[in-house]
This record gives sequence, C-alpha cells and structure tokens, in this order.
Amino acid sequence: MGDFNLYFKLGTQHILTWEAMDHILFVSALCLRYLLSDWKKVVVLVTAFTIGHSVTLALSALEIVHFPARWIEFFIPLTIVATAINNLLQRKNQIEHPAKLPLIYFFALFFGLIHGLAYANTFLSLEGKEGLVLHLFAFNVGIEVAQLLVVAIVLIISFIFVQLLKLRRLLWMRIASAVILIASIKMAVERFP
Repeated sequence: MGDFNLYFKLGTQHILTWEAMDHILFVSALCLRYLLSDWKKVVVLVTAFTIGHSVTLALSALEIVHFPARWIEFFIPLTIVATAINNLLQRKNQIEHPAKLPLIYFFALFFGLIHGLAYANTFLSLEGKEGLVLHLFAFNVGIEVAQLLVVAIVLIISFIFVQLLKLRRLLWMRIASAVILIASIKMAVERFP
C-alpha cells in the first residue's frame, strides 16, 4: 500500500503545484462552459482527459512511443490556447443547449494524449519499469482526484460570478477564457524549442 500512496501523492502533486499551471489552466478552460449543476458532465469530461493522459503516459513509460520533451512542453500550452479559443467562439445557444456529445469531449481526450507524454521520463526515472502497472494506476488516480479538486474550485468560482453576481454566463466564460488564452500564449512563447 505504501507504493500506491507514494504514486497517488505524486499524481496529485503533478497537478497541484505551481509547475503544473499548464494542467490547471487546461482543466479550467475545459470546465468554464459548465455550471455547478453540470458536475456530472464535467466529471466525464475530465475523465476523458485523464484517459488520454494515462494512455500516452503508459505508452511512453513502456518506451513504445517517444517524443522529444521540449516539443511536448511546447505543445501543451498550445492545447490550452486551442481550448480557450474554442470557448471564445462559443455562442449562447451552444452553451445553454450543448450537443449530446460536444466537441470539447474530443478535445479533452486528444489533448490528454499530448499532456501524458510530458511526464513519462520523470516517471521512469523514479524507479524504472518494476511495478509499473500499479504505479501508473496509482499515479493516474492521484491525477484524477487532483483534477476533480481543480474542477470543484472552477465550478464554485463560476457559481459565484454567474449565479450570485449575475454576470452573464457567456461573458464570464469569455473573460476567463481570454485570461487563460493570454497566459497560455505567454507559456507557449517561453517554451518554444
């Protein structure tokens, strides 16, 4: 159980640190179009991201796929840019009456694949491949729990602005997305290989 706890903690720390601001911004951008009452949809959305993240993390850790880390670190803020731009392009009826399976779910899954590539080298350097499956599982459970904490915070902030302060939902999403867009463009420029 000690190994599980160690890797679970590493997974939560992978998300809940200043160095993980890219993850926090991405998850925040994903969640901005939802309200607290939509929490089930958001859990599915974030789980899609975690599934993508888990797949490429495992494939990278097993050395089945390999991409240069400097390019992955550059692509990650581009996924945030794309998500923020997608939010900015949404119309009122798309937010209030979303499709059964909105495009954002595919963004989450696909961009999760990119984000998962970023951590494999660090993960392998911890101990190599021994016990890899259990450790990857624990790590990804930690990531999911931490992301759900970020989601809860974003949904509460959205609740405050939209439902308590009565800011129009679309305006709130656009303002927050614009802030995330600016931060992610800055991050992309700093990380350009």
